[in-house]
Amino acid sequence: MAAMETPVCEFGWTPADFALEGTDGKTYTLADVAGPNGLLVMFICNHCPYVRAVVDRLVDDVRQLQDAGVGAIAIMSNDTETYPDDSFENMQAFARQHGFTFPYVIDETQQVAKAYGAVCTPDFFGFNKDLELQYRGRLDESRKQAAPNAKRELLEAMTQVARTGQGPRDQIPSMGCSIKWKQAA
Repeated sequence: MAAMETPVCEFGWTPADFALEGTDGKTYTLADVAGPNGLLVMFICNHCPYVRAVVDRLVDDVRQLQDAGVGAIAIMSNDTETYPDDSFENMQAFARQHGFTFPYVIDETQQVAKAYGAVCTPDFFGFNKDLELQYRGRLDESRKQAAPNAKRELLEAMTQVARTGQGPRDQIPSMGCSIKWKQAA
């Protein structure tokens, strides 16, 4: 699996809307998940070692952000035929196993990942209350293993966005496994 890094934050960029099925059977749109103080859109999957290394820390940080009025959603865009570990049924089990407090949705057509320019898992997009991009960085310095006592970069950045509407100017790109794109027919 090739490691990829996300591009730098394009401050002010606004997200494309979506209507995606969640592991709970509901369909979610951007308006459904945006919080009064911002929104965190996360591209993740079940099998990626970068996601698996930080998923419990991520769930804890998202709970704190939700308490600060930041909405959150996790989107799985990988090709599930080539990567069956990322199937919808496995997504449901992964969300239950890790106690997700946010919707975990499937992007079967991969159109949402393409619209956002997502490149890897995990890939984080942090928006302010006006849905303007303010963060495109990493969770923390962890890679395929959780870094103990790592600075909580995502949590700190999104807490700042919730308070001020502005993200930090200095951001370190996220790194992870490439999104598993479907082969062109």
